[in-house]
Amino acid sequence: MVSRRDLLSYGAAAAGGVAVALAAKPSPAATTGAQPIKLSMNENPFGPSPRAVEAIRDNLGSLYRYVGDEAKALTQTIADLEGVAPEQVVLGEILNGLGLVLAASGGDRHEFIYTEPGYTALVDAVSPAGGTVTGIPLDKDLGNDLPAIARAITSHTRAVYLVNPHNPTGTVSETQPFLDFVREISRKVPVIVDEAYLEFLPDFAARTTARLTRENEQVIVFRTFAKIFGLAGLGMGYALLPRDLAQSLTKSGFGAAPTLNRLGVVAAAASLADKDYVATIRGKVTEERQRWHQFLGGLNKRFAEARGNFIFFETGKPHAEVAKALAERGILIGKGYPAYDGWARISIGLPAENEAARTALRQILK
Repeated sequence: MVSRRDLLSYGAAAAGGVAVALAAKPSPAATTGAQPIKLSMNENPFGPSPRAVEAIRDNLGSLYRYVGDEAKALTQTIADLEGVAPEQVVLGEILNGLGLVLAASGGDRHEFIYTEPGYTALVDAVSPAGGTVTGIPLDKDLGNDLPAIARAITSHTRAVYLVNPHNPTGTVSETQPFLDFVREISRKVPVIVDEAYLEFLPDFAARTTARLTRENEQVIVFRTFAKIFGLAGLGMGYALLPRDLAQSLTKSGFGAAPTLNRLGVVAAAASLADKDYVATIRGKVTEERQRWHQFLGGLNKRFAEARGNFIFFETGKPHAEVAKALAERGILIGKGYPAYDGWARISIGLPAENEAARTALRQILK
């Protein structure tokens, strides 16, 4: 078992890149005092559930108290929702810590496989604990290349990390083949499935790999309240894990109630209690995403079949050039990816923000 002291030392090393981000040059809009349109972080611009906002307000007077039974209640709610035992639920945004634990406890199995380009929170965290990373390129449809991932697994593979729907492309793997793949691979190595954007699909309950965790496969499912639930500023998520790994993490202090954000816990619980909220947000995002795809089709630009709250499309120009031109117009977009330098990822914003971005792109891409 990895001690919290070990995790803290690993985490300090992993955090070395933070200074680079802090030193980033502000956009022209920021330097002139204007508020830029931020379409870069896949946030939910429509905001959290009114119930979540009410819960936050009700708890402002209790910020001097550590989280207690509220965490236990949220854990039970999630367990009931996901059909797992409460001891299989670990609260928190734990991807980084999970990567450290898996790498530090892997012995000779130190390799982590993921889709590249992709979201790297977990794989970035494994290096301080001796882990190595193998990136598998996207398939022809800009999704997870499952056959190539299967071929890449060796005796040194510690875990496979998949994001579905994928980030940055927004593509989603076909349901049954994906479930069959994860089940098969999990019998060789643990599989971590990041489902941060899955609720943006109306059939997410049929698509989730949580059923495999319930079946005692080596499948770890990560969810977050930062995306469709609109709580990006509160740092709250959770993981569903096999019992043995969940026990190891909790013994190391992960998910411990006093370490959690009180406002994040109560807002998450209130969000789950609002049965209409997710469907409402999903409908709004879907409508805006369709407008984006129609726009790109009108420009004869290739785009991924995105199903989350962002789009990924071919610009035909270097990413830095497009991003700079948009920033000069007060619009911030997602980072670039070397293998797809002529592509861009744009988060779906409010209708007026999206229209402003499209107007700017008509000028930039003409």
